[in-house]
Amino acid sequence: MSKGGYLLDVNVLVALIDDSHTHHPLVVKWFDTIKGQQWGICAFTEAGFLRVMTRPTTGILTVREATGALESLSRHPGYQFWPLSVGWSQATAPFSGRIFGHQQITDAYLLGLAVQEDGVFVTLDKAIHHMAGPEFSRNLLVLE
Repeated sequence: MSKGGYLLDVNVLVALIDDSHTHHPLVVKWFDTIKGQQWGICAFTEAGFLRVMTRPTTGILTVREATGALESLSRHPGYQFWPLSVGWSQATAPFSGRIFGHQQITDAYLLGLAVQEDGVFVTLDKAIHHMAGPEFSRNLLVLE
């Protein structure tokens, strides 16, 4: 299931759930504007969310609470789970020449998945504009 809609990055998902996150108001405001439209997460964003939110030193939720937050989100209108339908090399091939470091790996895959599924990758990471380039700007939304 996917083909279109918004694919949320880990940072957007964390900001949506954590009301003390600096970008919480921005993300909630955006999320409220897409009511009824398709949006979702994938296994990468789920795992990243769980990792960030349950960190022993900075996390604010238990694994059970974080899993419950994901389950709660899945009941929101427009939710869809995005299966990982392509491998990393295939997903990132269109812009592989603009991937330079290890910190781009997950974002590159998520952007590539959005491109493959004719969707839009939603993130707070402004640096991804360069990776997407003008040819994939329609598949990217950076919340600012």
